[in-house]
Amino acid sequence: MFDTAKYGPWAVIAGGSEGVGAELARQLADLGINLVLLARKPEPLAAIAEDVAARGVEVRTLRQDLLDPEALANVRALTDGLDVGLFIYNAGSNTYRGEFVDSDPAGVQGVIDLNITTPLAFLRHFGSRLKQRRSGGIIVLGSGSSFVGHANIATYPAAKAFLRIFVEGLWLELKPYDVDVLELCLGLTRTPAMERLGYDFDKPGRVSSDPAAVAREGLEHLAEGPSWLAGGLDLIARQRVGFPRAEVVTGVDASYRAISGR
Repeated sequence: MFDTAKYGPWAVIAGGSEGVGAELARQLADLGINLVLLARKPEPLAAIAEDVAARGVEVRTLRQDLLDPEALANVRALTDGLDVGLFIYNAGSNTYRGEFVDSDPAGVQGVIDLNITTPLAFLRHFGSRLKQRRSGGIIVLGSGSSFVGHANIATYPAAKAFLRIFVEGLWLELKPYDVDVLELCLGLTRTPAMERLGYDFDKPGRVSSDPAAVAREGLEHLAEGPSWLAGGLDLIARQRVGFPRAEVVTGVDASYRAISGR
């Protein structure tokens, strides 16, 4: 059950103009949550803003490249006066391909910054606000590629693996303050970003998910944390990484506390 009092009245979605981000915006608007939408491309951003506004909520938009050093400052200028109950980081599709030893350092750094450096800065800011508020939620979009290494995109799944483990730690830290944290881990999903990467969704034997269904799963399981494998990730993947993650992470944390005397 999505708690509109806890996660409202405002939600901020970084990467909210298309795919799962746009579906999250639509579903949150249908629940009466006002929205701040951040995206790099102006046309999709304007389109989704018009869509959600027509659903009866207030919407503010910011055309923003999240790799811009001033990104967080620009977002703060738009959101510091709002009662934000939910922050969603949906940016971070793979932006560079090639064998690592022959790679362009700038291309590799872009993947790291979009999937590690920038989300950490945003999560520090909004996590701190929600901690002080003592209520709210955070959703970070992850990738099924992060469970194993991949050739030609070695940096991307590694960065997503870092982010997943970080989110699990953040879940533990913010839990005492009634702030829910969830890594919503996607399998193959029919998003424009994956289409641009050339995925064949209709290849025989390939299972893909609908963005609306993935968004719905994320909102439904936000309170459970710390990680949810959305449709399209099979049972083998769930068994390989140890699910439900809440039990795994809580158990490991308890063992560490016992050993360290904390």
